[in-house]
Amino acid sequence: MRYSTALLPLAATASAVVIPDEATAKQLVIEAEQHAQKTVSSWWDALPSVDGLISSAENTLDSALDAIEKNAGKLSSLFPEVEIEDGSEIRDFLPSSYLTSSGDVDESGHHGHATNLTVYQSIKASNYTKKFAALIDDFPDLVAKLNSTSGNVTAFVPTDHAFEKIPDHHKDHKPPKEFLEKIIEYHILPGPYPVGRLLAHHTLPTALEEEELGGRPQRLRVSGGLFGLRLNFYSKVIFGNLFTKNGVIHGVNSILVPPPPVERLISLFPTKFSTLSLAAEKTGFTHHQSAEEKLTGLTVFAPTNLAFKKLGPGANAFLFNTEKGLHFLKALLAYHVVANETLYSDAYYGKESSSDQQFSSDDDESEEQAKGAKHYHLDLPTLLGDKHLAIDISRWFGFITIKVNGRVKVAIQDGVAKDGAVQVVDSILIPPHPHKGSWDEEVDGEISVDELMERLSPLVGEAQTEVEAGEL
Repeated sequence: MRYSTALLPLAATASAVVIPDEATAKQLVIEAEQHAQKTVSSWWDALPSVDGLISSAENTLDSALDAIEKNAGKLSSLFPEVEIEDGSEIRDFLPSSYLTSSGDVDESGHHGHATNLTVYQSIKASNYTKKFAALIDDFPDLVAKLNSTSGNVTAFVPTDHAFEKIPDHHKDHKPPKEFLEKIIEYHILPGPYPVGRLLAHHTLPTALEEEELGGRPQRLRVSGGLFGLRLNFYSKVIFGNLFTKNGVIHGVNSILVPPPPVERLISLFPTKFSTLSLAAEKTGFTHHQSAEEKLTGLTVFAPTNLAFKKLGPGANAFLFNTEKGLHFLKALLAYHVVANETLYSDAYYGKESSSDQQFSSDDDESEEQAKGAKHYHLDLPTLLGDKHLAIDISRWFGFITIKVNGRVKVAIQDGVAKDGAVQVVDSILIPPHPHKGSWDEEVDGEISVDELMERLSPLVGEAQTEVEAGEL
């Protein structure tokens, strides 16, 4: 079965763009999947604590982030349509006797099947999800949630084949029950999300309430591209739109594991963030959790190695190789971190839940409203004294751009983490000068040491604030 969404505004553009051949493009994803599959068993090992197990699990599967999002994701934005095709191992998610129709269509025109069974009953009845059903059966509260008709839910259900990625010598050893419950919750979304609605989002709230996000829902990253619809960049939707009595089911080819902390997520990609890691090490920059205030989220605008390179050799030599420069480097790092507030491209978790926002998507608005672009603005406090980051988010036909201080575009959006989010930038964020305004590297080029010092000197003593939150 094939689901297709036309991206009409880009159709003309796509026809004029030269892209890699199919074999080359596919290899980008294959390499990422192989890396994830080779180490998928690590989270199945017995570890001393649930936290240790979570860290091991999350460290493994989110490693597909860079290869898929930066390459396939970027290319897919130039394509005229996004396709989702069922996996060859699934012919019918449910036996035909359970189906009421085979031609239901969601609001975006995607076909599916329908059944009078609940989400839970459908998972139990399917010949492809016996192992996941067995896990759910150990948790009566989750069974009740997936059986309830008082509200709709969406379930991403790993096929039995997904469990085969765990090597034989680990299959007989289950992780702690508490962690298994977290895994199952991470596969469930409150509310109905058929394929068409999934494609209109970048992140989605799950049933897993994360303590380090202030009890807010942990989120899934959604990306539709050349190779179908993927969750957290590695798990592919291989069967979509089974409309049940109380929601929607999508089959996926990999188990979804809750993401790692921001620090670990960044450390997974040394080819992207080795300079950032070196900067934190040399300056001793930390924003560790204080005893007075508990961490309730985190946003790191993570500069890539390219971002540091753009500063120029003179500025880098000063920042990294002089005692004085290290103080300025520490101030720069502090300006890239927002504590106790988490920004996603389509949601914002504030210091208090009352300030949380959901940035509307095209599928949630009327056709008339959806014709124009939508803009959202936030000012986020950083760890650099009273300096804020001006954030502008634009949404148009499901496409999202994030700009910082009006100039720097977020290159890779929404690296979901246990304790927040990573927004990747290819330029160093430099606080605006009170008289000169923002530094524009595209116009001004490499920054001189004198210019850098002039902009940062009044702020260097403010690089560490009273509000601190978890190690970079």
